[in-house]
Amino acid sequence: MAKLPVPSQTTANPVNPCRTDERRVVVASDRFLTLADVAEILNISTSQAYALVRSGELVGIQIGGRNVWRVERARLEAYIEQAYQRSASALAELPAELPAELPTEAR
Repeated sequence: MAKLPVPSQTTANPVNPCRTDERRVVVASDRFLTLADVAEILNISTSQAYALVRSGELVGIQIGGRNVWRVERARLEAYIEQAYQRSASALAELPAELPAELPTEAR
């Protein structure tokens, strides 16, 4: 029979499996991600994550007045799904094969 972890043990971090955190008691905190979490998930810089939120491309909420932003996990997943759709659409517009020779003006 498997042992259940006790609260004092560390568990894998759901955002970054390489890091460990103390076991979380409040599950509702997993609903919102910091911009650092978003940046880590998307493998971008924190300033790029901030730019996505500021531009409205990724929906986030500002908490307080000191540039503290949070992104709901569901909104991030929706953003990722839209990015996949945009990528698929862009790929569909490309020719199936590259031309044998490039036009003279493209050289």
